[in-house]
Amino acid sequence: MSVTPSTYPLVPKIQKDTILSLLEVGKRADGRGLEDIRKVKIIPNYIEKSDGSALVNIGDTVVLVGVKVEPGTPYPDLPDEGILMVNAEFVPLASPLFEPGPPDENAYELARIIDRSFRETKSIDLKELAVQPGQKVLVVWNDIYVLNHSGNLIDASAIATLVALARTKIPNYEMNEEGYLVKKEGYKGTLKLTKKVITATVAKIGKYYVADPTEEEEYVSDARLSVSFTEDGTIAGMQKMGAGSLEEGDIDAMVDLAWKVSQKYFSEISTAIGLPPQE
Repeated sequence: MSVTPSTYPLVPKIQKDTILSLLEVGKRADGRGLEDIRKVKIIPNYIEKSDGSALVNIGDTVVLVGVKVEPGTPYPDLPDEGILMVNAEFVPLASPLFEPGPPDENAYELARIIDRSFRETKSIDLKELAVQPGQKVLVVWNDIYVLNHSGNLIDASAIATLVALARTKIPNYEMNEEGYLVKKEGYKGTLKLTKKVITATVAKIGKYYVADPTEEEEYVSDARLSVSFTEDGTIAGMQKMGAGSLEEGDIDAMVDLAWKVSQKYFSEISTAIGLPPQE
């Protein structure tokens, strides 16, 4: 689904001034402090017929991720590895800004950020998905559906993706005499995650930095920075959004805050699905 730029709401100056006046005293419109995140709710295995899934709420933002594992052909330059494919869909009912139609640059950006985070860290052991190297591999389709947009879609999508992949079951495929992969009964195991990776987003509004921005805060922000971390603190990627510029000091401060936020997300995920902390 697409987001038509011309339909973005014009935020009245008085509204932006109100947000800034609250930030000056360390508060936000929803009562949070600048570094606080909204309540996170995680439901693993939400879709019964998928190979893996998760429904995630961050405040009123709702994102659903479904995973399917199917046979495919490997990339020519990676003949002994399976494939991860990430797609994002902005469902029209999620926001008045979302319109029917093919995915636009916003959906592609969201999918690219999530895909890059897992790909760059090699958090999935894709070699285990090679059934017959050079000919047949398994493709992991990770589909992100935005069901309600109340700000910070990237973090919600990252959490849902990690939880869904961590609980993805690998169907039992076998090669038949004709050289086709045939799906058998049951599963042969779960998808192996070598690293956990999550994305945390910080917005700059005036001279202030806020964690987990709401939709309204995103509209009035000068810029946003999404930072992907592994659990040991390695930065897997960064994406800057918004028309405003960021100085070196801004980036340092936003990365530091994003790291604090990522620790809260990792804690919520471990509680929800029992992933042990990394040693």
